[in-house]
Amino acid sequence: MSALRSRVEKLLSLADVHVGGNRPWDLQVEDERFFARVMVEGSLGLGESYMDGWWRAASLDGLLCRLIMADLDRKVRGVSAWLDGVRAYLTNLQSRRRSFVVGEQHYDLGNDLYRAMLGKRLVYSCGYWRDRDGARLHELDLAQEAKLDLVCRKLGLKPGMRVLDVGCGWGEALKFAAQRYGISGVGVTISREQADYARGLCAGLPIEIRLQDYRELGAGADDERFDAILSLGMFEHVGVKNYRTYFEMVRRSLSDSGLFLLHTIGTNLSVNVTDPWIARYIFPNSMLPSAAQIAQSCEGQFVMEDWHNFGADYELTLQAWLDNVERAWPQLPARYDERFRRMWRFYLSASMASFRSRHAQLWQLVLSPRGVPGGYIAPR
Repeated sequence: MSALRSRVEKLLSLADVHVGGNRPWDLQVEDERFFARVMVEGSLGLGESYMDGWWRAASLDGLLCRLIMADLDRKVRGVSAWLDGVRAYLTNLQSRRRSFVVGEQHYDLGNDLYRAMLGKRLVYSCGYWRDRDGARLHELDLAQEAKLDLVCRKLGLKPGMRVLDVGCGWGEALKFAAQRYGISGVGVTISREQADYARGLCAGLPIEIRLQDYRELGAGADDERFDAILSLGMFEHVGVKNYRTYFEMVRRSLSDSGLFLLHTIGTNLSVNVTDPWIARYIFPNSMLPSAAQIAQSCEGQFVMEDWHNFGADYELTLQAWLDNVERAWPQLPARYDERFRRMWRFYLSASMASFRSRHAQLWQLVLSPRGVPGGYIAPR
């Protein structure tokens, strides 16, 4: 075990992390089995051993940020990462048959958890932490309202328009657009919990919520067209083998003069699979797109009107979510036990670290089928 400990300590030193050190980001080992587990299993072993209480850090996000910036996640890949890569190469992890898995395992965990974490609006995507004049905002609810308003302005929504929300979540974006901009619309989700909630939230508004895979849109005999389409935080579940299919769906569902807004987390390197721990415990069959993958997949179908990166705002959003859920644990049901809490804390902290290190980005793209006459002026 001492040789393994020495190897792990040497790797951690590349990130200026000490085992047993007194700085907030230093790692405190509670179980010596940690060293073997992390060397064999890489990031999966790191996350699972944290869930099991084998180690701790005063600043979990600070520690994970240092590990990411030192590229230790790539230096210690682990067996699971290799196997996941083989599976992704041989199969379509995001096939239609598998499309509802992430809804069942993640989004259907319980609306009580998401209400506690997400704030006034159940919007499970990055907030926009500035107002129309560029002033910095300091509250999550205001940041989410500013994001929804930004989306509506980028799409140029007007009363009477019919809007499609691909991956509508709990229905907040469509409700906002209907109440503030006078639109009608359709939202699709693969989560039963989200669909039921969204139908109640949008009751009385000209909004239809469907429990449906995105590939079914526009695939029937009816030529269903929309004046504008948006997708907030859903593209991360599509997968590179399906990107072309996704953009083809958007194109056949969008009017020739309409706009499509894609809001997605992005990564700096093209990959075909996600982190093994994230895949097993948080978002099964997910993956983050790169700029190259997006551009290649929509080539020949759309004009790229705008590409907006405000990834730094996601760290602020995640910190607010983490603060909210930490305060709420005592009031939440017992099924969210201590191991679940450690899992959730690791997920949010690792996500914060990814955005702080700038290894992950948040992109909003605006696409048009034929180009906006005279050019597109992008709101900020």
